[in-house]
Amino acid sequence: MKHLGQCYVQSVNKRLGRTGTLWEGRFRSSLVQSDAYVLACYRYIELNPVRAGMVSSAADYPWSSFAVNAEGEESSLLQSHPAYESLGQSRERRATAYKELCADALPAADVEQIRKATRVGCVIGTPRRQRGRPFMAK
Repeated sequence: MKHLGQCYVQSVNKRLGRTGTLWEGRFRSSLVQSDAYVLACYRYIELNPVRAGMVSSAADYPWSSFAVNAEGEESSLLQSHPAYESLGQSRERRATAYKELCADALPAADVEQIRKATRVGCVIGTPRRQRGRPFMAK
């Protein structure tokens, strides 16, 4: 099995002109320090399929948490963050507030800030280390 796996990876790498393991560099993360940044990251993730042109609305992408966060669907797989919980007293109010939050595209500067922090693995939300304007949730 090991030999088969190695041959497969070598074949894929040769075909695609790449090197390394198939999952190399695939998973990146960044520590998020403030609630405003958490909500900005929520929006970044929910709106990725829209930015990629895969769907016209975040609600149209079936593999995201948008249906739970913005439409109030139940899910045993998700646990909401306190920043999301602070959007409203009831599930309906939180969903409405979240839907309004995601109605606007995330500013390009915020998208780039999240991407940069994720690429280098730095903390998002530390004013001392962040240069430029602070992140805003909306």
